[in-house]
Amino acid sequence: MKHYILIIGLLFLLFSCNQSKSEGTTHQDNFTQEKKESPVVFKLEKLASGFHWGEGPASDEEGNIYFTDVHQSKILVWTTDEELEVFRENSNGANGLFFDKNGNLITCEMQSGQITSTSNLGEYKVIASTYNGVSFNEPNDLWLDDKGGIYFTDPKYGRHANELSQDGMHVYYISSDHKKVTRVIDDLEKPNGLVGTSDGKILYVTDAQGGKTYRYDIQEDGSLQNKTLFVEFGCDGMTIDQAGNVYLSTNGRDAVDIFSPSGTLLNSIPVSERVANMCFSKKDNTLLYITGKSSLYRVKIDGVFHP
Repeated sequence: MKHYILIIGLLFLLFSCNQSKSEGTTHQDNFTQEKKESPVVFKLEKLASGFHWGEGPASDEEGNIYFTDVHQSKILVWTTDEELEVFRENSNGANGLFFDKNGNLITCEMQSGQITSTSNLGEYKVIASTYNGVSFNEPNDLWLDDKGGIYFTDPKYGRHANELSQDGMHVYYISSDHKKVTRVIDDLEKPNGLVGTSDGKILYVTDAQGGKTYRYDIQEDGSLQNKTLFVEFGCDGMTIDQAGNVYLSTNGRDAVDIFSPSGTLLNSIPVSERVANMCFSKKDNTLLYITGKSSLYRVKIDGVFHP
């Protein structure tokens, strides 16, 4: 009888331990379980370091990579000569960058609350600074469509994150002639990274605070319809490759995660620090540049991922 009771006790203890392990499964564990196996091994190269918060990379047509050090209020450039240069000091807290078809560098300036343009000759101008006569919060990230229209997110971070100029944190669209600003998303908690497909039909937008990323159908007038959940993960920044796969700097992970257009996790690129954003070189679209908290990285993406 004693042996019987002992066996029952051991079985109960084993069940309790297994149950505790199951209940203690982390977000990281769930993420790993969803990952599709892949033989690809990435060779990450650190190009430069010492930044206070690297952000917003963008490639010009020659393959020079511009990016920002937000906390140092600088715009930097990693040149095709493999050198680091300062493009602009006192950048008003520049964050997201993007080049338009004319080679102008379009910038989200967090401190000034503006979207600005800098030509290759250094000519600087403000594109937009208000919506309905009220200043933006802190423009963060942006993407341009083929017409030259600008989508951008307007969250706010830091100690004064709750002191908003606008009535919330939203997503806006600036018309191609830069004369009209339209609010196109108003139901996210804190939108951050965004990117559109090369055919201009789909826009991906992350809700960093809500912990989800969505896709929208882009309409002819720039408005968005058919909000659909893309993945159950939020992120800081994102980009997209030639096959339409979406790369996220997923919240809570020191990695760039690669998802198929259907939302299947294809692979991950481990990084030794928190990742902010990334972009592909326009000169060589197999080269992915990644801004981490303090460093700039490069990795070659061999082949095209398919789900």
